[in-house]
Order: sequence, then C-alpha cells, then structure tokens
Amino acid sequence: NIRNGVQLSVQEIQCGDPECAPIDTAIAILFPAGGRGMMGLPLEAHEVKKELLEENFPYEEVLVKWSKGEDADWPPMETMMDQLPSLRFDVGQQVDCRIGPDEVTGWAKGTITQLWYREQGWAEGSFAPYKIRLDDGRDIFAPGDVDMVIRAAK
Repeated sequence: NIRNGVQLSVQEIQCGDPECAPIDTAIAILFPAGGRGMMGLPLEAHEVKKELLEENFPYEEVLVKWSKGEDADWPPMETMMDQLPSLRFDVGQQVDCRIGPDEVTGWAKGTITQLWYREQGWAEGSFAPYKIRLDDGRDIFAPGDVDMVIRAAK
C-alpha cells in the first residue's frame, strides 16, 4: 500500500509576492523509500479543511511517481500553463543572457529551449520564464523576463 510509512510535513510559508496569498500552507509528502512530493494551498494551516485537501490532493499516479523518486508536476502543468502570462521569446529563439556582473561583458549568447521551466524542489507555482542552452553548451535559466536578465540577440 502506497500509504504505509508515509510522513507528512506541514508548514506555513510567508509569501513576499503581492500577487499571492500572504501565507501558504506547504505540505511535503515523504515516502519511506526516499521519494517525496510537495503541494501547497494558499491558506493558513488552520483554514485547511479535509474537503479542501481531498479536492486538491495529488492524483494516485502522481503519488506513485513521487514514491519512486520520479518527477511529477503537481498541480499538473496543463492547469498551471493556463494561468501563466505570455512571454517575449519563443523556443528556438536566439537571446543574450546576463551571466556576470559586468553590464557590458557579462552576457552570453544562447537559445531558448523551454518556456516556464521549473525544477523539482522549487516551491509550488515557482517557475523561471526561460530555460536556455548557452552557445558554450551550459544550460541555465532566466529568473525573469526582463532586458536586464535576457534580451533579443544582438
């Protein structure tokens, strides 16, 4: 049974972004084999009720992947993608990325490889607008869609 030995860790997290709830409840689901997953609700812990948890709890297939240590997005990416703003660049587009402190020499050329990139372990709803493959072969992400971080290739 997938539920045997599972531990839950519940924490309230303060959000500094004016677009989000001031306090979120983060729920880490820890499996005995070492797998883990994370979900969150935009409420204080005392406001979270059983019905709300049941409505927002990850699907069985997501829990199975997490239990095996595999990546699985929760909530599903399709749901999140509908809520994300449009971006200036598309996959395959050439860009210059800020990789160093110098405003003139701190740039590297690259190509957009993914929109709305995220890594396992990032807080729920956290995305980087772009994943970029630099011309030197390194993969990086742009933390914001602004000219001081990423701009059209010159």
